[in-house]
Amino acid sequence: MLKHWRKLVLISFIFACVTVGLGPFLVPVAELNDLVLAEEFIEPDSKFVEVNNVNVHYKEAGAGETTFILLHGFGGSTFSWREVMDDFSRLGHVIAYDRPAFGLTERPMPEDWVENPYGMTANVGLLRGLLDTFGVEKAVLVGNSAGGGVSVAFALEYPERVESLILVDPGVGGGRDPQFPAWALPLMWTPQMRHLGPLMMRDYQETLPNTIQREWYDSTKLTAEIKQEYLKLLKIKNWDRAFYELTFAPAYPELRPLLPQLDVPVFIVAGQEDRLIRAFYFEAISNEIPNAELTLIPQCGHVPQEECPIQFMDAVIYYLENR
Repeated sequence: MLKHWRKLVLISFIFACVTVGLGPFLVPVAELNDLVLAEEFIEPDSKFVEVNNVNVHYKEAGAGETTFILLHGFGGSTFSWREVMDDFSRLGHVIAYDRPAFGLTERPMPEDWVENPYGMTANVGLLRGLLDTFGVEKAVLVGNSAGGGVSVAFALEYPERVESLILVDPGVGGGRDPQFPAWALPLMWTPQMRHLGPLMMRDYQETLPNTIQREWYDSTKLTAEIKQEYLKLLKIKNWDRAFYELTFAPAYPELRPLLPQLDVPVFIVAGQEDRLIRAFYFEAISNEIPNAELTLIPQCGHVPQEECPIQFMDAVIYYLENR
């Protein structure tokens, strides 16, 4: 009888392993229709450079001793800076680039890389590589939302390469959603979960338009053309796989507890009516960062460089002239 039960347990265990190991591969993950290569959206002023084995899309303007590097937020691209590129170009050399998973920058797939190119560590390395490629010793980093997080992480690791930080409605909470603790990440990196990953990300087809809407305080300024430009992201081949790799990239240290260690000048400029990250958050982190300055723009949302470009540049120029 005991032998019979042992055999039954062994068979059940083998069946469970086969189910877990092979079951996910039986779930069909059809490619979305009408997806195109990123190259379909190349513009006349688009440029590309290979940095850390990633083909990075960027735009640049201006010249001078000061270099401004513009880092967009989640779902953004070089398009996020269209209203202020010319303004920055009058202050110096300005480079805006698409971070991996966004815009026209290459979307490497898991089989193509050794280290995840979408995580914070890789983003910091990419930014350093970009500065090295252009021969920029020190730069002013202008980071919006999640781009602000990359800027802070870079400044903590390479303060000698940062002239100052201009954080635009920054998201510098650090870490990751507690629903996905670091110890659970190896499960998300298995071939089985990577097979299912795109299905998990396709909710962005519904949620991204709503997020874009919430980024603006005055919705009348958010034209259909602007919204469609942002939604091009969902038309680029492998966007869903890239989002999965970004979401479950290797964990990075919490940034917020490290804010008191920042040893570079910091200016925070944000929309008073930001509905994604509330103004009290910006007030709090401005007190946690040594000697940080804060300006809140009235009647403006999460992307002031787009919604309120005149007030945004007025605040930036005033800071640069008086720091």
